[in-house]
Amino acid sequence: MRSLICLLLTWPLLALAQYPAKAVHMIIPFPPGGATDIIGRVVSQKLGERLGQPVVVDNRPGAGGTIGSDVVAKAAPDGYTLLISTNSTHAVAMVLSKPPYDATRDFTPITLLAESANILVVSPKLDISSVKELIAAAKAKPGALSFASSGNGTIIHLTGEMFKQMAGVDMLHVPYKGTALSLPDLASGRVSILFDNIVSAQPNLKSGTVKALAVTTLKRSALMPELPTMIEAGVPGFESTAWFALFAPAGLPTEIRNRLHEAAVAALKSPDARERLIGAGAETLGEGPEVLAKRIRDDIAKWGQVVKAGNIKVD
Repeated sequence: MRSLICLLLTWPLLALAQYPAKAVHMIIPFPPGGATDIIGRVVSQKLGERLGQPVVVDNRPGAGGTIGSDVVAKAAPDGYTLLISTNSTHAVAMVLSKPPYDATRDFTPITLLAESANILVVSPKLDISSVKELIAAAKAKPGALSFASSGNGTIIHLTGEMFKQMAGVDMLHVPYKGTALSLPDLASGRVSILFDNIVSAQPNLKSGTVKALAVTTLKRSALMPELPTMIEAGVPGFESTAWFALFAPAGLPTEIRNRLHEAAVAALKSPDARERLIGAGAETLGEGPEVLAKRIRDDIAKWGQVVKAGNIKVD
């Protein structure tokens, strides 16, 4: 009897020591080809190498990233179901779309992986070459121009709404299930502009599918230093960045969280992963759970102001 009791008491410790003993499931709540998917696949590959088990990627797009995120929120907190997500699902959604989870309560923050600029791109069918020209065109015909987004309640959506507020223009919002799905319509001129992430925008800029006007960071991007910031282009105070982070369900044991954080940081430091991410326009970070948790709270406050000022609602 004594040996059985000892075994029951030590079993959780043995399970933690053996983690991971099988493949890890990594959910990306957006379609293939977008910034979250690009960054998530680089990180998942390197994470698997360091954990010694495969990290299997599963794209679960829809509802601005909240469908896939909700799957993770409801999963067992055993370290075998993880999430690569963004401020879209962990900040913007909390103040706009009211997801079926609480981003500050239902997840274990692990690592702030990377950050990247958003970039204002326009359809090549439009005779517009600057932000000032875009604002003038939008003011000349209120409601005639439209902006695409990666879905209702995403950071891309709210960035477009913030542009409307700060530039004083009226534009129609057209949501898609990921920015990659909006590109054919942007190329053809069915939608006018998109605040795409600079990571996913690169192939389309090179092919001429879209035309870039400005970046949304406070400083110019090293990837495209010729592009002005939105502030330089005539919209004072405009800033919008996208961050990408690693999460698990709430209640993840501290030992597993620490193991995952250490593996994620090591993955980000690997030369090939770092080169791929920087080349795509993402700045690698590696901050821990406390920094990530604060970032979520700060973004909820910022985007909550945008939602309130615009009386924005998502059905």
